[in-house]
Parts: sequence; C-alpha cells; structure tokens
Amino acid sequence: MKLGDKVALVTGGAHRLGRAIALALAEQGVHIALHYGASKVAARQTAGEIAGLGFDVDIFHADLSEPAQIARLIDHVGERFARLDILINSAASFEHQPIDEITPEDWDSVMAVNLRAAFFASQRAARLMRATRRDSAGLIVNIADLSGVHAWVGHAQHGVSKAGLIHLTKTLARELGPDIRANAIIPGAILPPPDMDPASDEWQRAGERNVLRRVGSPDDVGRAVVFLAESDFITGAVIPVDGGESLLGPIGR
Repeated sequence: MKLGDKVALVTGGAHRLGRAIALALAEQGVHIALHYGASKVAARQTAGEIAGLGFDVDIFHADLSEPAQIARLIDHVGERFARLDILINSAASFEHQPIDEITPEDWDSVMAVNLRAAFFASQRAARLMRATRRDSAGLIVNIADLSGVHAWVGHAQHGVSKAGLIHLTKTLARELGPDIRANAIIPGAILPPPDMDPASDEWQRAGERNVLRRVGSPDDVGRAVVFLAESDFITGAVIPVDGGESLLGPIGR
C-alpha cells in the first residue's frame, strides 16, 4: 500500500502506543482519524502534533464498550474523510486481578473493550473500506500483547481477551481477503505502566528478561505498523515487537 493520502482510524490514539502509531502513520503521509475515550485533552494535543506535519486530522469520541457508538464512530469517520484505508485497534483496558476475585462484571467489561470492540470496529470498518476502496487492499492491525500467548498470573480476563484478539486477526484475514488484510502486533516491554517512571531501574530491569536485554519504545511499534501497511503481501501475521521476550515464555510475569 502506498501510504500517501490514505486515511487511518486509530482507536485509543490520544496517548501511549496509539499516539505513537498515529504519528508514525502521519509521518508517512496518512491522514488520521484519532479516536479517544476519556482523554480529550491528550487527543487534542496529539492531533495538534499531526496537524503540524501538514496532514489532515480530526478527533472522534466513542465509548468502545457500546457497539452502537462504534458504529457511529466509523460512520462519522466516513462522513468526515469520505474513505477509510487502515484501522488500528489499539484501545484496550489492562486489568490485574487474582483469578478468584474476578466477577462476571469484571470479565464482561474487559471482553467488551479488548475483544468485542475490535470485532465490531473491524466489521463496520471493513464495510466502509470496501465501499471506498480505490486501489490496494484495506488494512486492519490489532494490538495484542504477550498475555495472549503466555499465561500471566493475575491477568486471566486480559490474557483471554488478547488470545481471542490474536485468533480474531487470523479469522478476519481469511474471511475479508483479498479486499482487506488483517495482522496483529504483540508489543513487549515498550511502555511502563502509567505510574512507573520510564527512567527507573525497575523499568529498565523489565528489559532484562528479553533476548535483547533492553526495553523498547513506542516508535518500534509505530515502525512495525508502517511496515505492515506498506507490505501488500502480508495478512494473517502476528508479529512480536518484544526484543525476543516471546521466545523465553512467561518467566517473571
């Protein structure tokens, strides 16, 4: 896919990984529809950075736990940009609970945002991509994580949602091709928790459990998304961007 003048919707694009992905795509000439949930101020700041690069950007609010709001989000993006080429399902919750404390409500809330939202966003986006397709296939990229590959203690519902997202990626790739490609990225030690200092020894030690013995950065994920967008013969792929952590299993988690 030639990225100049394409349109991408990035869910959870206001900050953290979503922000890095949105900026990486914008730097390649992609116009950005930036979704946010509760981070309106951060969304405006990120949109300002993208506008400074000289490309069209707009922000869109939606509660992704509500399928009707997902539908409206995609429709509004179509009305605003008249097309959609790329969907990045980046928005997610990250819950840590012992398995015997998880309630049905806890379970459902994580599944709604991490898995169900990605499905219905992809379903609606695929319709818009097909309706506005001009040349190359559309693209869906799902942001999974290592809890969907290995069993992390205290992350039961999160890990199951991400394992489901990985399988959903493969299902989308098979069923939506050749019009639309679908791939997933599994980040490793890319960003510390919001309450942890990135310069702290604790965070730097997190990189010691991977093969490359260091932490990565959000830009590593952004570059991987750009690679997938430009690579027209890749679909159904699940790409770890983790310094080799996935090779070692869940030790330390």
